[in-house]
Amino acid sequence: QVHLVESGGGLVQAGGSLRLSCAASRSILSLSSMGWYRQAPGKQRELVAAITSGGSTNYADSVKGRFTISRDYAKNTMELQMNGLKPEDTAVYYCFAHEYRGDYWGQGTQVTVSS
Repeated sequence: QVHLVESGGGLVQAGGSLRLSCAASRSILSLSSMGWYRQAPGKQRELVAAITSGGSTNYADSVKGRFTISRDYAKNTMELQMNGLKPEDTAVYYCFAHEYRGDYWGQGTQVTVSS
């Protein structure tokens, strides 16, 4: 099992930047994929970005060119650099991870973008 803890959320003006971090309780080497989902009020949870253990990335069309996902194996963290934030990016952002033993989720961190 692995525990995931997000940090880095907050309030930012439109056009600003935030960097989310997801810290794992153990080595992330066995996690075949990690990523971020978000859920806005009244909407379904959606995939924002994902990264495999091999470094392949996948982004939602709405964030391509603005968000960058990365993994740090030395620190056992995953990060999401969010630039050019828009009010529609406002949501709770959840870290997730997948390995052969199952899926894991963090508790979520709120990102609010004011116009």
